[in-house]
Amino acid sequence: PMARGGARQDGQGTPTLDGLARDLTQMARENRMDPVVGRDKEVRRLIQILARRTKNNPVLIGEPGVGKTAIAEGFAEKIVSGKVPDDMVNKRLMMLDMGSLVAGTKYRGEFEDRLKKIIDEIYKDGNVILFIDELHTLIGAGGAEGAIDASNILKPALARGELQLIGATTLDEYQKYIEKDAALERRFATIQVDEPTEEEAEQILKGLRPRYEAHHGVTITDEALHQAVVLSSRYITTRFLPDKAIDLVDESAAKVRLDKANVETKADKLQDELAKLVADKEDAIDHQDFETAANIRTQEADLKTKLADTPEPVNESGVRTDIKVTGDDVAEVVSQWTGVPVTQLQKKESDRLVNLEKILHERVVGQDEAVSAVARAIRRARSGLKDPTRPI
Repeated sequence: PMARGGARQDGQGTPTLDGLARDLTQMARENRMDPVVGRDKEVRRLIQILARRTKNNPVLIGEPGVGKTAIAEGFAEKIVSGKVPDDMVNKRLMMLDMGSLVAGTKYRGEFEDRLKKIIDEIYKDGNVILFIDELHTLIGAGGAEGAIDASNILKPALARGELQLIGATTLDEYQKYIEKDAALERRFATIQVDEPTEEEAEQILKGLRPRYEAHHGVTITDEALHQAVVLSSRYITTRFLPDKAIDLVDESAAKVRLDKANVETKADKLQDELAKLVADKEDAIDHQDFETAANIRTQEADLKTKLADTPEPVNESGVRTDIKVTGDDVAEVVSQWTGVPVTQLQKKESDRLVNLEKILHERVVGQDEAVSAVARAIRRARSGLKDPTRPI
């Protein structure tokens, strides 16, 4: 075992941890993670808390899908690029999955033994920061048949500073599980992770676009990214940005790829024509029809020249530049998800607001005054003129 604070020797430092956790710094080094766009403020605050002398265990609190795990990945990227304080440059960020920690622990004391071993390895190594996603799963983990749960094993290690931990959880679960345990809660400093704005979500999608284009082999337009953010915000209200917009772009690209996977390129069509001409030429020679064969040979030469001048619509990343994901494709996927017809999604809101009375009268007979009042109120609300403290 090595002295605390030194660099690991010959990879023997944390065998138990290595078998149960993923090394995010190694993944960042190998460029196996999606790029982290924006979130600089939160990553900076994370580093700031980690650099504290006490209570240096940050917890990222935010709704599912807003990018809590991405912030931890952003920190791993900062470690790899050396944009952290000197004492963090050699740190490894290990993501521990509580499921794999509990898996296979049949007998009483086995789980505690495994967790103690991990804490001991981290202490001796001195260069590991632990990341636990879904931090609330610590409470009660392994606590079957009267055994103590994971949080009670971690508490003394956190109190003595033997372990540095980054957690991620939702506000509800933080309040329900962690706030109730005062001894555990006082070890953590919270970082609020808010849902990004539509503009920020669009920037995040632009940062991720090359990865999705390379995976699906299609070109994703700016319009598709914009529509993904706008339509997901409006029609998928139970989920959060940027997660829902990313899913929408991903599925739209998959749909376009499936629909147009077999679409021939110009070059493919010319190749087919060329193959047919060659077959016709050989047939003419077999029948001693040399005049036809000579004509075909001229056509063949022309076609070969044409083929040489026709570039394959594939860029250096293997992405088909002639197959594009557009805003219409995104709208179709939203329709599949929500059941709202595409035409309704794409109709400009301004057009709908202008004709609101007419649209309402299709459903409501009479009630002119009420319909007019409702339409005026909605127009006021959408134009931003309403009192924010009052209902529409």
